[in-house]
Amino acid sequence: MTAQTIRGPIVSGRFYTSNRSELKKQVSGFVVPCKEKIDAFGVVAPHAGFSCSGVVAGAVFASIEPRPTYIILGPNHTGLGKPFGLDPDRIWKTPLGEVKVDTSLAQKILKKSNYIKGDYLCHDGEHSIEVQLPFLQHLSNDFTIAPIVVSSGERESYEAIAGELADVIKQEKKKILIIATSDMSHYLPEEEAKKQDQLAIEKILALDIDGFLSTIKRYDISMCGFAPTAIMLWACCKLGATKTKLIRYNTSGYTCGDRAQVVGYAGITVY
Repeated sequence: MTAQTIRGPIVSGRFYTSNRSELKKQVSGFVVPCKEKIDAFGVVAPHAGFSCSGVVAGAVFASIEPRPTYIILGPNHTGLGKPFGLDPDRIWKTPLGEVKVDTSLAQKILKKSNYIKGDYLCHDGEHSIEVQLPFLQHLSNDFTIAPIVVSSGERESYEAIAGELADVIKQEKKKILIIATSDMSHYLPEEEAKKQDQLAIEKILALDIDGFLSTIKRYDISMCGFAPTAIMLWACCKLGATKTKLIRYNTSGYTCGDRAQVVGYAGITVY
């Protein structure tokens, strides 16, 4: 094993504790068991520090049937690397252990897609996919991922990528869940943030993807993962999804106290 084959955690000790036992305890406190699990095609989950968004992330992951493989779509906060970049083969580490990339699935996606390219650089400084892993590791110690960083692009590219991913998933014998990682509006007074977030959430829940994208643009909603969310929604619809559920919503004001400038968090299932 060489350093080049491992993607080490970059926000351990900042977004979440680097202590293994403390992290297990923290995540288990967020993932409160649900009696009835949703057989979901996809979810929206936040990616902020656990002290702020962990309650919402834990709620959405507690609500779903675990899968053997997850395609995780995260926004590109760094601006580095390919516009649509898939880590094709590394092992991702967190304090809870190692997570393998599904190399077979990754190669099928790369072969199928006209947009997604193999790339490490876009992942090296990006936190949005990494912070999903401790929650998934809580659900199961045996799963793989296909991590894809998504930059802002054209509507047509989002729908095309969604179609490519859906086609690949349809050919797989195992169930795959698509995770779109996104926080909602950023650094607004709490009541204003709630109003903006509700506009976007309503479109997501209606599976009105064009309406969702136009709402983001019209109201200048600073939802960092709107592109991953649009791709996830289109892919899930192509796979047969017809229903959605808002599992939980709150803001950083609820968890961290400052209500003058908050970030919104929504946990949504698509099934």
